[in-house]
Amino acid sequence: MFQLDYLDHRPLYEQIKEKLKALIISGVLKPNERVPSVREMAQSLTINPNTIQKAYKDLELEGYIYAIRAKGSFVTPFNDKVNQARRGDLMLEIDKLVSELAYMNIPKEQLISRIEAIYSKKEGEKID
Repeated sequence: MFQLDYLDHRPLYEQIKEKLKALIISGVLKPNERVPSVREMAQSLTINPNTIQKAYKDLELEGYIYAIRAKGSFVTPFNDKVNQARRGDLMLEIDKLVSELAYMNIPKEQLISRIEAIYSKKEGEKID
């Protein structure tokens, strides 16, 4: 599914969480699709299952996956109510990022162009 970078300074669970998030956001993992079990993921990455469990717990708290007892974990379908709190957190993050980029004298037009490119790509995916 993916590989971990053992030279990365971030903890392994964070790397797993970010890589799974990227697969969900990019649409590789679809809503209600089962994600590999903790045991499967631990075996494929050859790491402790507790590390995988921590990543899955964080993803569940952030609303990216949900668990069904004795069935596994699944990608959460987009839901305005569930994702409202996460949106607020992300908007605060983008405020910080834009402020820092403005401090670095990145032109506003460059940021707007970047955002438009991301939205165009996302809209293009919906058409397919």
